[in-house]
Amino acid sequence: MSRARIRLATVVLASALAVTTVSATATATATASAAPAPVRPAHRQTSAGAAETIRRIPLQGAVNFRDLGGYRTYSGGQVRQGLVYRSDALSKLTAADVTTVAGLGLTKAVDFRIPTEVQYDGADRLPAGLTPTSRPVSDLGLYATLLTAISSGDPAKQEQMLGGGRAEAYMRDIYRTFVTSPENRAQFAATLREIADGQGPLLYHCTSGKDRTGWTSYVLLRALGVPETTAGQDHLASNTYRAAYDAQLRAALKQSGRMQNPDLLIPLQEVRQDYLDAATARMAADYGGFYGYLTDGLGLDLRTLAKLRARLVRS
Repeated sequence: MSRARIRLATVVLASALAVTTVSATATATATASAAPAPVRPAHRQTSAGAAETIRRIPLQGAVNFRDLGGYRTYSGGQVRQGLVYRSDALSKLTAADVTTVAGLGLTKAVDFRIPTEVQYDGADRLPAGLTPTSRPVSDLGLYATLLTAISSGDPAKQEQMLGGGRAEAYMRDIYRTFVTSPENRAQFAATLREIADGQGPLLYHCTSGKDRTGWTSYVLLRALGVPETTAGQDHLASNTYRAAYDAQLRAALKQSGRMQNPDLLIPLQEVRQDYLDAATARMAADYGGFYGYLTDGLGLDLRTLAKLRARLVRS
């Protein structure tokens, strides 16, 4: 296969999947108008209809950009807003988006993407003076697997690689590595320490803003005393924000002839409770539960955990 064809297939991939990128044109069609988004968005209900709210910041070049604040804790406190943000890829932000992000006053941006993703998707577009910190979290080779499957254009091969529950199994394995991989744990731990020690608002992101970013958010919220159910709802909310865009991408793949059955990609585009369960079950097996994962797995001491709560939770 020629280098040009490989690159073309990769660009198509990059917009559709958990370890790939976001297209500004499709995002604008699916989620935003041409006007700059307000820095402080209105509260939105979670898809489960819970009393908790999610503060999504609408952008033209990203569909899953959120303020992690606003959630209630077991103790009756509330996670402070304007200090921690989570997002999908930032490489397709428009000039208006960059202006909106500049209004957040970010002092750090952490990028969980692997080098291949950055190579094909492009570096983050950020406000002047803000340089992303590369902190890659492994995808277990999923990007390369998807490239092979889609660029083949072979329905039988695509079914063989992604069908029959194989895509779901791949995702469960990736989630387990959030717990089992020392390298992955080190990346998550460094980010949480920076949040605890930070002098200003911090943003972290991957490509779709749902798996690596979602796990970081789930762990952080639980560490702050947010109920497990609420943290899980925040994790699953990515499905709501990505649904229209991901459906457009599947339709484009089918129309282009690259996939006869692009629904094979749905398990890779979505977050699912059983993926999260795979990670938490591994957590229980390896560390005895969530607290053991924080202290033994991530190496966060009591002082750091106390600093996290003092900085991010108001009574």
